[in-house]
Amino acid sequence: MLGGNGRGSEMPRLSDFEVLTFDCYGTLIDWETGIVRAIGPWLERSGVSATRDQILAAFAEAEAPQQAKTPDLRYPELLARVHTALAKRFGVAPDAAAAQAFGGSVREWPAFADSADALAYLKQHYRLVVLSNIDRASFAHSARKLGVEFDAVYTAQDIGSYKPDPRNFEYMLARLAEQGIARDQILHTAESLYHDHIPAKRFGLATCWIHRRAGQSGHGATRPPEVEVIPDFRFATLAEMADAHRAGSGC
Repeated sequence: MLGGNGRGSEMPRLSDFEVLTFDCYGTLIDWETGIVRAIGPWLERSGVSATRDQILAAFAEAEAPQQAKTPDLRYPELLARVHTALAKRFGVAPDAAAAQAFGGSVREWPAFADSADALAYLKQHYRLVVLSNIDRASFAHSARKLGVEFDAVYTAQDIGSYKPDPRNFEYMLARLAEQGIARDQILHTAESLYHDHIPAKRFGLATCWIHRRAGQSGHGATRPPEVEVIPDFRFATLAEMADAHRAGSGC
């Protein structure tokens, strides 16, 4: 089990931190809706009936091994290969044009309704940093939906690997250390236990779970966590986190 925040027995408060490091897709951008909007119609045209949960589970099964196998691929290219794996999974003939379109669909993935307003509030109190399994060009489209200027953005394209690879957190922490930011000043804020909370805890970071899938079964587009992990904070939405900070409750 992974837990603890490096502060001993002291319970942390949101106001204890100076930097929020964010996962983007699944936390700020509703990637599950984006994935289903892109894959669902293609499956229907191919004569396949699949539920939202089935599509997301198949995506999770295909994406993680592809990221480990080809860590240097830009995310749109990686998504195209995931699409080919999904075709095999659902018994559909590979479709190069549909695979390429899926790779480019990231720019259409919507932001969660609360993301922009919550980020605007949090920006008044923290430095905001993104650590994302994405490429720069795709993120630029998402950033416009989020409406805030991040203080730093570190992508898989920059690093050459995809979370949960520890190299991604090593890279981020090294860049922040160059700016004089210690890890006990950082609160890593993310939805995915598998991609973010487990590796963040292994680096001694405090974490905040934005549990976008609260009330839903399964793990959606992410793999189940390999070990039990206990985040320091938990909110169903980013708006709830902002409200807790505003109220001074921090829990």
